[in-house]
Formats: sequence, structure tokens, C-alpha cells
Amino acid sequence: MDSERPTLNWRAIALVLAGIALTSAGHYLTPRDMRLWHGIFQRLYYLPVVYAAIAFGWIGGLAAAVAAALLYIPHIVMMWGHEQHYAMEQYAEIFMFLAVGIVTGVLSDRERKRRNELQITARKLSQVYRELQDTFEQVKRADRLSAIGQLAAGLAHEIRNPLASIDGAAEVLDVADERPELRKETVSIIRQECSRLNRLLTGLLDFARPRRPEWREVELCRVMDSVIDLVSHSAGKGIRFHKETPREILRLVGDQEQLTQVMLNLTLNAAQAMPEGGDVWLTARQDEDGIMIQIKDQGAGIPEENLDKIFDPFFTTKDTGTGLGLSVAHQIVTQHGGTIMVSRNPDKGTTFNLFFPQSRGDLA
Repeated sequence: MDSERPTLNWRAIALVLAGIALTSAGHYLTPRDMRLWHGIFQRLYYLPVVYAAIAFGWIGGLAAAVAAALLYIPHIVMMWGHEQHYAMEQYAEIFMFLAVGIVTGVLSDRERKRRNELQITARKLSQVYRELQDTFEQVKRADRLSAIGQLAAGLAHEIRNPLASIDGAAEVLDVADERPELRKETVSIIRQECSRLNRLLTGLLDFARPRRPEWREVELCRVMDSVIDLVSHSAGKGIRFHKETPREILRLVGDQEQLTQVMLNLTLNAAQAMPEGGDVWLTARQDEDGIMIQIKDQGAGIPEENLDKIFDPFFTTKDTGTGLGLSVAHQIVTQHGGTIMVSRNPDKGTTFNLFFPQSRGDLA
């Protein structure tokens, strides 16, 4: 390739020629009996030869060596032609000029070729990286559109049911003037469905436009105590709550209201999963990596095929659920730099594991 060939650099050519000329002038102007200086000038020929080989490859090195030889041979003949042994040493030095110029030039060409190949590879990798970025952006846009489509479909499905109930109740109201008890029951249905729609829209807003966390130090044990206190008042009979925490105070930098919302949602789900009663465990522990919170129940458990969909918007196994509570919880935990995972217990029930990394400096 053309890019692998050294380009002509007239300044470099001038430096090579000047070096050879000045070295030759030193030879010719130095008296014959000053052999030490002649030896120094003889070695100085290597400088322009090596420089030419590096700058122009083996052709440049050979050309510089030939130019040095053409200027040096007359000096050998004139000065030491009668000293055959010494003259032969000088001629051998000329062959060394040629050998050094060619070998250095070949090595320089190889290095130049390797450097050019690396540059070409770097350009190709840069192009591939840009193409991957473009592809990634396209995939993100496609995923975003797909998510919007799924969200719209789920929202339409969730709204259709209460609207159908309200519509049916409105038809009943048209003929319920003479039956007060029927009218009262119908109005109650309308209010329930309106409340359901309000919960749905509230959850949707929490999911679509999450509030920016207010970062401060949170004592997790107090949050767990308040969650247990709240859920115990609304949970059915036979629900027993257990809290397991270390003796030392567990502190986490985060939004206390949002963290309470997450644990309240998970604990309430755990209690609702056991209509006949059972035990709910809230466990927290800390290690060198961060804080682990576990919420475990003894309910029927989540079917294996639903575990991957449990955090999807509008996915629910409840008759009255909006399917947004776990989606919002997942979003809050992720916003805090943590992870949330769900698994089936070996015996029965479900376990949610929340992990928050120890370092929170990047979120403050």
C-alpha cells in the first residue's frame, strides 16, 4: 500500500547529504598522520546512513551508504593506497556502511509497515465502534418504542375493565330509580372502580415520572419497624411478622420515603399472599460489599414461569392489583444503585432479596 512507503522528506534528505558531506570534508581536510581523527570521521558516516535508513527504509539506507562510499573511496586511494593492509580495512568499513544501511532500513520498513497496519486496524475498530454505537442507539430506540407499546397495551387493558364496570353500572342506574338498595350498590361499584382507576393512574405516574431521590442517611431498622407497624394493622389475622437485624445500627444513604415505599410494597404483598395466615420475615445484614435486605413469606409462591415477568409494568397475579407496585419498587432500587431479585422458596413461599452497595458517594 502507498501508506506503507516512506514519503520524500526534503529536509531529511538535506540533513543526510550534509552529514555525509561534512564527514567527507573532515576526512579530506585532516592530515594523513592524524589517524585517530580519521577513525572518528569514519565512524561518523554511520549517523547519516542510519538516519536515512530510518527515514526512508532500506532504499534510503543503501543510497546513503553508496553516497558515503563514493566520497570516501577517493580519500582511501589518495591517502592510503600505498598501505594495502590499512586500505583493505577501510574498504571493509565501506561494506559495513552498506550492510548497516540495508539491515537498518529493512527493520525500519518492517516497523513502519507494522505501525501502518496498527493504524489501519485502529481506524477499522473506530469505524466498527461507531457502527456499534449507531446500532445500539437504534436498538435503544426500538426497545423504547416496544416498551411504550407494551405500556400502552397494558394501560388500555387495565383501564378497560373498570370503565366497563362503570358503564354497566351507569346502565343499571337508568332503571334503578324505584330500587334504592340497587342504586346504592351501583353507586358503590362506581366509586370502587373510580378508586381503582385513581390507584392505577397514581402508580403509572410514579413509574413514568419517578421523583428524584432526596439523599440522606437512613436507619433501616426504623424503616423496617414502621413498615411492620403499618402492614400489621391492615394484614389479616394469623399473619406474624419477624425482624432479624444485627445489633449495630444499619445506615444507608438514600431516600427514606422511597425506601419505605419499596419495603412496604414487598411486605404488604407477602402478607396478602397468605390469606390463611403465616409468617413474614424481614432480615437485614451488612458485609464489606453492602447491605442485604430479605423479605420472605410462606405463601403459595410465584409460579416459575412468572419470575422473569414479575417486575414488568402491569403484570400482576392479583384480581385487584394494578401491576405497577413491583415495577416502581424495581425502579427505586435501581435508582439507589442497588439490585432486587425474586426467587421461590424450596418449601413454599417467595423471597425478595434487595442489595445496596456500601459506597454511596457517587449518588450524593
